[in-house]
Amino acid sequence: MAIDSDLQPFRTRAARPLVPGGAASRRQAAIGLTLFALILGGWVAIHLFGVFAFRFTPATALLAPVLIALQCWLTVGLFIVAHDAMHGSLVPFHPRVNEAIGRFILMIYAGFGWRRVLSAHMAHHRAPGTPEDPDFFTDDPEHFWPWYRTFFRRYFGLSSVLFVSSVVTVYILVLGARVENVVLFYGMPSLLSSLQLFFFGTYLPHRHDEDGFLDEHKARSSGFGWVASLATCFHFGYHHEHHAHPATPWWALPARRQEGQSS
Repeated sequence: MAIDSDLQPFRTRAARPLVPGGAASRRQAAIGLTLFALILGGWVAIHLFGVFAFRFTPATALLAPVLIALQCWLTVGLFIVAHDAMHGSLVPFHPRVNEAIGRFILMIYAGFGWRRVLSAHMAHHRAPGTPEDPDFFTDDPEHFWPWYRTFFRRYFGLSSVLFVSSVVTVYILVLGARVENVVLFYGMPSLLSSLQLFFFGTYLPHRHDEDGFLDEHKARSSGFGWVASLATCFHFGYHHEHHAHPATPWWALPARRQEGQSS
């Protein structure tokens, strides 16, 4: 498959190459799929409860922002799983499984197309921080909002508008969801998660500053500890490690970073 050939260069750069059918690849797949199931299960539960069952009362006033924040975090997690699927690290050596899961996640996230996002992400890895990098903003690589605005417009196109509009229409007019519930538990987590993903996963790692970059990856890693790294972007803040070892799944990036610091 074309996707498999696209991902092969990243697999061969792994420090410990996996063997098809080997114990390490089976373990990686088991961990990745288990974590995916937990993230998806939590996301679906909060989504359905928030959109269709939650009622705003004085007693639930404090619960709403907690659920929205948790749903935003889980939405970030779903996208990170889709990102692993792009690199073939979710289920090693099973490109069709990776594609199926990645397609599903990108669709429910905002109606994104798998091929389009995959192609853009591989271009980002081939030429990070250059005019050929679709995730980089060459006009202003230092400031957040101009870069985010361009990033958002690049990915959130007509197909996403039509998908989100269709979902909102069905939820409100067909299934009877309240407008405020749809806005707060569907729209807000999606929008906030895009800000979170961009800030911790693109802007901070790739922005230009006076310190520059270590190497050709033009990426830096956060100094967060394990808990803060998980809370902010599912360890995607360890971004230099990701660019140096793209076949490493998100949950193994802390260990990859520790290896680099001790070597």
